[in-house]
Amino acid sequence: MKILQINSSVNSGSTGRIAEQIGSQIIKKGHESFIAYGRGNRPSSSKLIKIGNFKDVLIHGIYSLFFDKHGFGSIQSTKKLLKQIDEIKPDVIGLHNVHGYYLNIELLFNYIKLKNIPLVWTFHDCWPITGHCAYFDSISCEKWKTGCTNCELKNKYPKSILIDNSRHNYLKKKSLFNQVSHVTIVTPSIWLKNIIKDSFLKHAVVHIPNGVDLNVFKPVIDLKEIKDKYNIGSKKVVLGVASVWDERKGLNDFIKLKLVSDRDIKIILVGLNKAQIKNLPANIIGIERTESITELAALYSLADVFVNPTYVDNFPTTNIESLACGTPIITYKTGGSPEAIDKFTGVIVEKGNLSSLENAISHVLTLGKEYYSKACRERAEKFYDKDDKYDDYFNLYETILKGNK
Repeated sequence: MKILQINSSVNSGSTGRIAEQIGSQIIKKGHESFIAYGRGNRPSSSKLIKIGNFKDVLIHGIYSLFFDKHGFGSIQSTKKLLKQIDEIKPDVIGLHNVHGYYLNIELLFNYIKLKNIPLVWTFHDCWPITGHCAYFDSISCEKWKTGCTNCELKNKYPKSILIDNSRHNYLKKKSLFNQVSHVTIVTPSIWLKNIIKDSFLKHAVVHIPNGVDLNVFKPVIDLKEIKDKYNIGSKKVVLGVASVWDERKGLNDFIKLKLVSDRDIKIILVGLNKAQIKNLPANIIGIERTESITELAALYSLADVFVNPTYVDNFPTTNIESLACGTPIITYKTGGSPEAIDKFTGVIVEKGNLSSLENAISHVLTLGKEYYSKACRERAEKFYDKDDKYDDYFNLYETILKGNK
């Protein structure tokens, strides 16, 4: 089997690591894995294909920013990619995030239709079924069910400052994505699977949760080095992790917490930019995004509780990374985020309810991490081992190919 995956990144961030781990599983089974990606330059076990360059991304960004035509730029770089796909002749194409200023979806889907290549498309958000946004539940919008227009999230990713092209984008996506015959959609959360069933997509939908490397994300016993690095001492640690901290990830909610002033507690936030770190209250330690998963595992292990006050999300990999390290989770009731935990491994809080969030943190800290740790690790081992989850992808590829013969 030759499997080609396409994603905005490779071996970086949650979706990039997912693509990498699927590729590793394919190779382990004795088959060929290719990953075409838009940005970053992380090492990979798969054969890599870089799509475009910084100039292409910049032009696509401008096209999106002024004309609301996200996904319809990157013409020349996508044409070059299609020639490379012709040379590879993959048996299956595995799509991940097709947005991200690097790919022309019209050229790609017309090509897939022409070549009749089976497609497995993992949805990491809702962008494919809307005329503009990646998530609509922050404003309880349901236009995606009947046809997007007058988008209230036009100024959100992928931001457009002039034209609202949501109606045209919606109709174009509907036409493009339904013209391909052999498509299986994978959703990491049951929440998103149910969303897709109400959308314009008419393809089969399969639920495969994300997985993590349990040999990397595991309880770290010796924490002296990481404690000394951040001057933790004997204080309790509340941890938050995100690839990008914006308002949808709940950064402001962290800052508003009363426990920010508690001298016995330290809040650590990973994934902030320099400007955000500069403006943090004194009791919050800000760390820029790290590609060191070893350090990330140590931070999860150091934490007494992992807090994920996300306002829009699909199935956050950070939740299961925390579980694997034996750390309980508190999350808002957002999208598929609550699906990762049960009453033995964390607490679910109504979105934006700071009082309930503070009470939940206090409750978990009072019970103590040891109350949850064993159940957290066992849940990760039972449901989110990457070898099991990405075996599910491999088996799906095999089943699809057998059905096409």
